[in-house]
Amino acid sequence: MNIKQLLPVSLLLFGTAALHAQDRKLSLEEAIDLAVTKSTEASLADTKVATSKLEVDNVKNNAYPSLKLSGSYLRVTDPTINLKTPLGGSSSGEEGGSASSTPKVNSAMYGMASASVPLFSGFKLKNNIAASENAYKAETFTAANTKEQLAMQAIVLYTNLYKAQQSVTLIEENLKSARQRVKDFTAMEQNGLIARNDLLKSQLQASNVEVSLEDAKKTVSVINYQLVTLLHLPEGTKVAVNDGYFSKNNNAKPAITESEAIAQRNDLEALRFAEKAAESNVKVAKADYYPTIGLSAGYVYLNVPHFVELYNAANVGVGISYDLAGLFKNSKKIKAAESRKQETHQQLDLLTESVKVQVQQSLENYNFAIKQNRVYTEAVTQSAENYRIVKDKYDNGLSDTNDLLEADVAQLQAKLNETFSRADITQRFYELLNASGKLTSSFNLTQNK
Repeated sequence: MNIKQLLPVSLLLFGTAALHAQDRKLSLEEAIDLAVTKSTEASLADTKVATSKLEVDNVKNNAYPSLKLSGSYLRVTDPTINLKTPLGGSSSGEEGGSASSTPKVNSAMYGMASASVPLFSGFKLKNNIAASENAYKAETFTAANTKEQLAMQAIVLYTNLYKAQQSVTLIEENLKSARQRVKDFTAMEQNGLIARNDLLKSQLQASNVEVSLEDAKKTVSVINYQLVTLLHLPEGTKVAVNDGYFSKNNNAKPAITESEAIAQRNDLEALRFAEKAAESNVKVAKADYYPTIGLSAGYVYLNVPHFVELYNAANVGVGISYDLAGLFKNSKKIKAAESRKQETHQQLDLLTESVKVQVQQSLENYNFAIKQNRVYTEAVTQSAENYRIVKDKYDNGLSDTNDLLEADVAQLQAKLNETFSRADITQRFYELLNASGKLTSSFNLTQNK
């Protein structure tokens, strides 16, 4: 085989490999794990947590002493120096020394070192640290809640993709039957066994089924793209879902209570720490009513060649400051801080009420999904039997084409409803876990390892 013969084969093999590389069998656990670790929103949430932690460290740095060093070397022009004390300790009574005794100065250098540390500031530093730490904890739980919602988003997309893929499968099966019916009716019409109108009805139904199939394929493509984008999978990846998650009775009803949900929800916990941070900020505002006391120390070195040198000039002392105007200005600052604290508390109360409603609604939705599936499962059997009877009557001339086609549509719809209802049970199950704050913890995710 020469190179020209090999090239098409190589391209064919490469194309086949690339096609398979785009297909991915994805479990629900993998989808959730990718959503909470690789998605852009998850990365943003982690970055916010890291930023908040750095802010805590910055606030804590204020407790350490402040140390400053400075120094200069200067070149100067010939200055006119009038010494109030004569050089060499002269006892001349004239004010200032003679010009001839004045040293020639053309440069100067000095260095300074100073240190200060706050001793008391109305507990402002302590409360600033407490506020930043509580804000960091609030951001941590906010990130955890964000990932809970991302996990739920992945579950919804995964479930919808399963529904869409199953729709394609069921409609394709129905289209095969519809096309076979058209083929059979064409032969019967040519033999004068049925009217042409009956053939046209069967052709119209086949066309409608074909349109439904294309619409289902479009839905698969759209949802698949949304899921791939969320999970940051390679563009062009076609996700194949695992049918095992949507089997009947696959998920046992979790024991969920409102009190458990209130205690475990990450968004509630985030607001609780935000409220603590607001309490600390009120104390920070009140700290301005107190004086500020600090300890300071320093060292100075000065050298002017041919004139003066100063060293061992160390100093240490205590300073105090008090802003009298703050006594009048600070009341509004405190009221604003207290108002923000009250606002956070009201948000916490509002969300607590919302959580109770979500838990109750999720329980009702889960119970309804189970009952709905039971009905739809029976409907599949009923529709199959109905189609069998109508088909038998049609073959014996006891029913018309409309009855046959309606029975066929009813059977397809029953199968779709039963498939969707099984998927709904799984989705409602995870919505219930999400409402209780247990969703991500129920999976063995990378972030939990």
